[in-house]
Amino acid sequence: MSQRIVIITGAGIGIGQATAKAFGALGDHVIVTDILEAEGRATADAINAAGGSAEFIAYDVRSSGRADEIVADVEARHGRIDVIVANAGIAHRTPLAQLTDEKWDLTFDIDLKGIFRLVRAAAPKMRERKSGSVVALSSIMGVAYGWDEHVHYSAAKSGVVGLVRGLAVELARDNVRVNGIAPGYIRTAQLLSEENSLGPEGAEKAAEFIPMGRLGTPEDIADVIAFLASDGARYMTGQVLVVDGGLLVGRY
Repeated sequence: MSQRIVIITGAGIGIGQATAKAFGALGDHVIVTDILEAEGRATADAINAAGGSAEFIAYDVRSSGRADEIVADVEARHGRIDVIVANAGIAHRTPLAQLTDEKWDLTFDIDLKGIFRLVRAAAPKMRERKSGSVVALSSIMGVAYGWDEHVHYSAAKSGVVGLVRGLAVELARDNVRVNGIAPGYIRTAQLLSEENSLGPEGAEKAAEFIPMGRLGTPEDIADVIAFLASDGARYMTGQVLVVDGGLLVGRY
């Protein structure tokens, strides 16, 4: 396979970082983007140091103008965009009584609309070339679970499922595939945050009722993302794959 041009959002840490390294290891050129500039540059540097090919571009997914600029720049310099991994997201614990319009809108602006902006910018050229793959990050909280004090997050991640389905149907005739991933409990800084998620103790307790007996790793998700973007998934579109160690099917 010739080198693909891959854009990944939120690639400075966690699942995004692991995904960037996975594509780098496959020989692709990885456009590492993040609002966290130091972390994003470190991810790109690590890929290059390992013999891969990567660059960093600062990107706040809340900006439509910036999405358009980045797509135009990458298209001009590299000739195409083959894969988009829309990973950037936030999850802030907020009880309903304190859930302001501003907090709700911020979560949707990043977790849902951030995906839409980048795909909208890149889709025209993908459609012209009759080739492209998009992988968007949802969550088990968007496909099966509700999450108290995170209703804005659950709602946004449910929206990702609808976005994936709608985009998949609209772009399918032009051979642009759109799929999603719904991770379970993954050992990331987000999950281990006492303020906004389970915290270290809660995460270990969660591992006890996951059928596979452990939390997921960012690499567990990255490898499935790489598959969805590969020719091996050439007849898959509009799907959201749950990657959770058996959590959803194993809880009664």
